[in-house]
Amino acid sequence: MSRGPEGHRAKKNFGQNFLHDRTVIDNIVRAIDPRPGERIVEIGPGRGALSFALLKRIDALTAIEIDRDLIPWLKQQDARINIVESDVLKVDFSALAESLGGPIRLVGNLPYNISSPILFHALDHAPVIRDMHFMLQKEVVERMAAGHGNKDYGRLTVMLQSVFAISHLFNVPPGAFTPSPKVDSAIVRLAPLAAGALPAFDEARLEQIVRAAFSMRRKTLRNTLKGVVDEAELVAQGIDPNDRAEQLSVLDFVRLAAGTP
Repeated sequence: MSRGPEGHRAKKNFGQNFLHDRTVIDNIVRAIDPRPGERIVEIGPGRGALSFALLKRIDALTAIEIDRDLIPWLKQQDARINIVESDVLKVDFSALAESLGGPIRLVGNLPYNISSPILFHALDHAPVIRDMHFMLQKEVVERMAAGHGNKDYGRLTVMLQSVFAISHLFNVPPGAFTPSPKVDSAIVRLAPLAAGALPAFDEARLEQIVRAAFSMRRKTLRNTLKGVVDEAELVAQGIDPNDRAEQLSVLDFVRLAAGTP
């Protein structure tokens, strides 16, 4: 299989770092464990290293690609790749899942410069996502999987963990890519929480509370949540108003959003 169209170079504006390490690719496919008939959607196939490996296990693949120089080449390599030519942040995953006939599995080596916006975009479409396996900057994965009280714990952590169980699977060194990034990478799995794992809550309310709470990390909740959550409500939930945001668990935040003790 060709490594890419002749003369194509990685584009910094697209955050392209192409995975080439066969062992890493095999480990990713093993973690995803794709099965025939599953609706797998890859974000940023690039030169197809992961795409072609997945297609050894499944019948077809939908790939979202923004680089017009790569799209014709990808189509020539394997007709089973259905290309959606778009910026991933403009893709309606719910509509895509409906067109494919059911829940989708998202995979990909995400552009590190827009990884957080992509994660929040996927969060907006969580009901149609069966699971996600992404390559991300290692420090982002550590933030996603952090527990409360940890310096890495923040808004991204709470919002994702309110919907998904997050597993930091394994790390990937810079040498696995061309060109090599200046940071370590990691593979992360996001799987929807089991029904009833957390109380039902208003997503917009949770976003409002979490955004305010982490807006000034060094200040107490009494200050950051002023005008958002009454101090009496904090006390009623068993939360000390003198605590800081990182001291609250995901469950604490969800209970505040739900308004239940």
